[in-house]
Amino acid sequence: MNLSRLMVLGLLGSQGALYGHQIKLIARDTEVAQWGGIGIGALYRELRVLGDEGLVRAVAVEQVGRRPVRTVYEITDAGRRELRGLRERAVCELRFGPDPLSVALLFGRVGDPAELAGFLAQRREVLAATIADLDAERDEHLAQGRIAALDAALFRRQAMLLEAEMRWLDEFGPVITAKEE
Repeated sequence: MNLSRLMVLGLLGSQGALYGHQIKLIARDTEVAQWGGIGIGALYRELRVLGDEGLVRAVAVEQVGRRPVRTVYEITDAGRRELRGLRERAVCELRFGPDPLSVALLFGRVGDPAELAGFLAQRREVLAATIADLDAERDEHLAQGRIAALDAALFRRQAMLLEAEMRWLDEFGPVITAKEE
């Protein structure tokens, strides 16, 4: 799944024509690199590739003062079809990525169970702090009118995923740290 492609086509589809730097600013402001794994540095290359494939087209070239020339892009009908397919796959298909915790628990069990219990307790503290931060950030954005209900729901989804891991740690922590016989 090419998430940069999904983001670029989605932005052009929802917001209309944009130039590359606007897309980069939106990516930076939403911190999509952190939570979505989208490399901001690759966005200009992605725009070129999408243009070569006929999924976006340049509609204007602008220069303001001495600033660099910028190209304004819009999504094409083929781009809208591609966006629909990408969105469907992203929503309907389950994908699992690298999971350092599982690798550590499966292959890194050697050692002191008390040490592992300490690591898991630290992880639980980080999870709890992250949930609190997400909730506070969501509430601040809502109070200032910067996000809508769907955006707030996405913040809540992330917090709920972290809460599920906390419940898992609570339930299986004793099993995980028990000395194997």
